[in-house]
Amino acid sequence: MARPALEVADIFRAHGPAWRQTQRGHLSLGQLKVMSAIEQCRSAALGGHVLHCPACDHTQIAYNSCRNRHCPKCQASAARRWLEARQVDLLPIEYYHVVFTLPAPISAIAYTNKALIYGLLFQVAAETLRTIATDPRHLGAQIGLTLVLHTWGSALIHHPHVHGIVPGGGLSPDGQRWIACRRGFFLPVRVLSRLFRRRFLEALAQAHAAGQLKFFGDDAALADAEAFADWLAPLRKCEWVVYAKRPFAGPAAVLAYLARYTHRVAIANSRLIALDDRGITFKWKDYRAKGKTRHKTMTLDAGEFMRRFLLHVLPPGFHRIRHYGLIANAGRRENLARARELLHVPPDPDDAVSTSDAMSEFGQPTYVCPDCGAPMVIVETLAHGQMIRAPPGLRGAA
Repeated sequence: MARPALEVADIFRAHGPAWRQTQRGHLSLGQLKVMSAIEQCRSAALGGHVLHCPACDHTQIAYNSCRNRHCPKCQASAARRWLEARQVDLLPIEYYHVVFTLPAPISAIAYTNKALIYGLLFQVAAETLRTIATDPRHLGAQIGLTLVLHTWGSALIHHPHVHGIVPGGGLSPDGQRWIACRRGFFLPVRVLSRLFRRRFLEALAQAHAAGQLKFFGDDAALADAEAFADWLAPLRKCEWVVYAKRPFAGPAAVLAYLARYTHRVAIANSRLIALDDRGITFKWKDYRAKGKTRHKTMTLDAGEFMRRFLLHVLPPGFHRIRHYGLIANAGRRENLARARELLHVPPDPDDAVSTSDAMSEFGQPTYVCPDCGAPMVIVETLAHGQMIRAPPGLRGAA
């Protein structure tokens, strides 16, 4: 794949050092680590390998990746490995895409309470779906779901929301039947929205009473219980955005969707247009507009661009992809086996291996020659910070 003309790493390398100095004391250790990782990714600073193709004698340098989960260049391989593991979990039924979004006032305090509020977003969204699905008036079944956290809007603003991938049905309470949704309809969105709003505000009030929320700057007054109760009151009446899209066109479409969403970062390199005296210009989508007018460009100065990008650094150890219900890690294998049995789907063999495992087992190449497609071999390892040297076959030729 061709390297994009402009990368987030180029912006951080050009403007990061000076900006870090001006922001000293205002950036977290996590944000500083992300900047450093992206700046060094696939450069001599991280070391690498000298590769040689025995078939056509092509030689190239392959530098190591930073593997940081916020790095735009490191997510494709991570997504591929994750998808291979998830492929065996898919059932031959309709899947639905459900999105739960926090209103702007809560998004504002979420930035200084990331672990708590993001955690509540996961917990309450999952509880809401499972509660309504279990209700006999709606589906009356135990369901499974995967939730993926995104914290950004297209313009890089802080906009926390979770995308849910949900099978269109579930096991009956006694586990003896598979109960399918009505074709093309999952659960009533209005009911989901009301329960999500009530449960989330209850949990948020409990967290405040327990002293778990932190407030700074203009929000410092919210530390007072009465002020916080007044602040919550309008949120009990406004509409909370929950929506469900039409079902995917089969399991293959689910995988294609997951490939785009599970390991996405705040902005992909492909959206960057220019880095010049005006700042950084990038493509974004205005969802309030209609048709082709949705697709726009925006220019931010380098400092603002980096600030917005770093808004989305997650707390250390925070899991942005989580599974619940039938596909929770604890009982996934047994629940899926039962679902396949009730759906009359042949079970997957226990000794099945993923594509990546199979490649490792049979020694298939990790590196492929870009000229002839033959496997390449590592002829030298470059240590961290080691500069490029002449290919082995050319040394001493001068």
